[in-house]
Amino acid sequence: MNTGLSVWTLIVFAGLVLILGKFAWGPILKAVDEREKGIQSALDQAAQRNEEAAKLLEEHKAQLADARRQASEIIAEGRTAGDHVRKEIEEKARSEAQNILERARAEIERERDAALDALRRESVELALAAASRLLQENLDQPKDRALVERYLGDMGGGGGAQA
Repeated sequence: MNTGLSVWTLIVFAGLVLILGKFAWGPILKAVDEREKGIQSALDQAAQRNEEAAKLLEEHKAQLADARRQASEIIAEGRTAGDHVRKEIEEKARSEAQNILERARAEIERERDAALDALRRESVELALAAASRLLQENLDQPKDRALVERYLGDMGGGGGAQA
């Protein structure tokens, strides 16, 4: 074996290791270290964002539950208000119907009284005309009219008018 060749191989190998150590391994290790730090930073940021997203999701769920509760309350208030308005409208309609009915009854009563008065006047006129023809003379109108009206009034109050 050749010791000189072995020595030169060792010297070249040692020189190569020193050159690679100074110019290649340092930057390579530095780049690997920086890449490892970048990956760790990205993982930390992802974990932080994941926590923030979880917090936001919980807040969103709480807001959604609150909105549903408020919507239920608003619906319940709307139903209560609607029932109240419906009852008021029904009561107002009943009251108006009762008033209309009472006015109609009063109007019917007035019309009936007016018709009876007109019938009595007509009866007095007919009775006077008939009596006048029977007697063939003209009687005293005011005095005879009062007599006939009294007679008809007695008949109307006693058992109904009979003309």
